[in-house]
Amino acid sequence: MTPIRTLRRLAPLAAVSILALGAAAPALAGAPLATATFKTQESADAGTADLSEGPGGAVIRVTASGLKPGWHAIHFHETGDCSDEGYKKSGSHVQHAAKEPHGLLNPEGPDDGDLPNIYAAEDGTVNAELYSDRVTLSEAEGRANLIDEDGSALVIHEGPDDHMSQPIGGAGGRVACAVIEKVE
Repeated sequence: MTPIRTLRRLAPLAAVSILALGAAAPALAGAPLATATFKTQESADAGTADLSEGPGGAVIRVTASGLKPGWHAIHFHETGDCSDEGYKKSGSHVQHAAKEPHGLLNPEGPDDGDLPNIYAAEDGTVNAELYSDRVTLSEAEGRANLIDEDGSALVIHEGPDDHMSQPIGGAGGRVACAVIEKVE
């Protein structure tokens, strides 16, 4: 059989496969299990984060505005409280067991709150998707639970995380905070 005849015979099967994949895509994405609304000292609504859980971790989709252009650290913090100036009530990074040293590049780390940096464009907006295999939105064994009794928060810092320095990678002050809440 010639290659063209083979392609013609397989074309209907390929079309069905592509349609099936397209139909399955929304089911694979899943609805967020948790959401969070960022606030800055200047604005009560400075963006959102949607969190979805997979078998080995969580995907975090972040949209934010009002940030200084450039790289910013973002971390999971242990308490769902963004009510004070400087967001200190959000506590330290989340931990599921013994405290680990900070830093995605630290040979003795990372801790459970560590995430890659996000980038704010010239207009101060962020659109990012992050992944962490160190957290859960349920009771997954061996990961920090973001939806526990006192909740947790996502905190954006004024500068980038160098992923090594203690305790927060030299990221500077907390400039935005979002309480993570389970979607009902």
